[in-house]
Amino acid sequence: MLLLFDIDGTLLSGATEAHREAMHAALREVHGVDADALGPVVEPAGRTDPEIARVILLDAGISADRIDELASTLRQVCCRIYTELAPDDLSHTVLPGVRELLGWLAEQHHSITLGLLTGNYEPIARLKLARAGIGSHFAGGQGAFGSDAEDRAALPAIARRRAGSRGNPCTRQSTIVIGDTPRDIACARADGVRCFAVASGPFPVARLGEADFVAEDASALKPALEETISPSASDTACASSDPRSDRARSGAG
Repeated sequence: MLLLFDIDGTLLSGATEAHREAMHAALREVHGVDADALGPVVEPAGRTDPEIARVILLDAGISADRIDELASTLRQVCCRIYTELAPDDLSHTVLPGVRELLGWLAEQHHSITLGLLTGNYEPIARLKLARAGIGSHFAGGQGAFGSDAEDRAALPAIARRRAGSRGNPCTRQSTIVIGDTPRDIACARADGVRCFAVASGPFPVARLGEADFVAEDASALKPALEETISPSASDTACASSDPRSDRARSGAG
């Protein structure tokens, strides 16, 4: 099984201030745009970093061509500034039940791969979790990030490919996206994979009803995951499954 966790609102809460400051500082340095002066242009929940930047920059009158041309530079500058601004200790931002859930998953003997599926640029995502004390649960080379694609809907297929073996992506039936916003659900649906949602972010249970399972918090996810990753449910593990039917349906790899 491949379990893909969102970060902000799913694993952590209250770890976005330095991230926001880094993005705004990068927009000033690279494009000369003062995002603070523009006011609340975009609701960031569930969006990727480059998508957030694009919305702000378009509102400021920057052309799409210019945004594309400097996207890589903006990413590099944002990640550099975040490294300078990030608090040394983010352990207090870990949501209730998350440590216990990750610890339990680490003890399972089934074929389980944990990955991140987040709109954060990867260096920011990794540093956030390292300073929160839970980064060791998520191996390098796994997951998908805002630095991989601006469109969140493209991320599950990227993560499945990275979790596969011998050039075969992890199958859709073996993959679950775990997030806290309707955009997490939408990106899972776009790739034909399941989504388990938690109401630990800005959206209540009633707004997450399109998910395959909805929990109040991370603790309440355990029973659903326990049933899903049981040996009988894990026969189509990522490394050993035959992905031919997946590729035939979508062309994704």
